[in-house]
Amino acid sequence: MAQVEATTERIIAADAETVFDALADYKEVRGKVLTGHFSEYEVREGGDGEGTLVHWKLQATSKRVRDCLLEVTEPTDGQLVEKDRNSSMVTTWTVTPAGEGSAKAVVSTVWDGAGGIGGFFERTFAPKGLGRIYGEVLQNLAAEVEK
Repeated sequence: MAQVEATTERIIAADAETVFDALADYKEVRGKVLTGHFSEYEVREGGDGEGTLVHWKLQATSKRVRDCLLEVTEPTDGQLVEKDRNSSMVTTWTVTPAGEGSAKAVVSTVWDGAGGIGGFFERTFAPKGLGRIYGEVLQNLAAEVEK
């Protein structure tokens, strides 16, 4: 099994603290900025960064739906890590200053890919698809915090 990784980033016209606080707000903001690829969104514990337990289903393709139950930690300032209890998937959100009044938001997801020919296609196509999905989430986040 090879590890698969998808990463995307965006410069957002808001300060890093505002962007991070919005990302960490699973009660109000996160559900609003998710795309149609996400369903059954539910905060099960917490709701503000570290200690949050959140559930959703991620439909990456018409046939591929992943049931995610994510534990949220904040290992360092400006970083949220979502570890899926149902799989090897880990998503890391990192927000850093990018000049006055701007922030750079980076989202990176890694998981253990399948073996064989299926794994080849997963390693080839999944990062692009997930990158597009998270690119849309970052676009929605920007629209939310740049108001």
